[in-house]
Amino acid sequence: MSLEENFNKAADQVKTLTKRPTDDELLKVYALFKQGSIGDNNTSKPGLLDLKGKAKWNAWNDLSGTSQDKAKQDYIDLVNELLAKYE
Repeated sequence: MSLEENFNKAADQVKTLTKRPTDDELLKVYALFKQGSIGDNNTSKPGLLDLKGKAKWNAWNDLSGTSQDKAKQDYIDLVNELLAKYE
């Protein structure tokens, strides 16, 4: 399968986890997915009171400069780790 197909498969598989990953793991999943599918963060930073949005924005923004292909592969690897750990 191609990288794109594996990425999409991992995106479907992550939804099947029976246990909830840690907040840090979820932020990493979110950031890698956004970087892999969109690229560098191009949105404005959320306000101070939006703590969840700010954490997600920072996690994605920390990956700026990472190629989409690398982010996709890292996402696939992380989802596979989470599936082994939480399924």
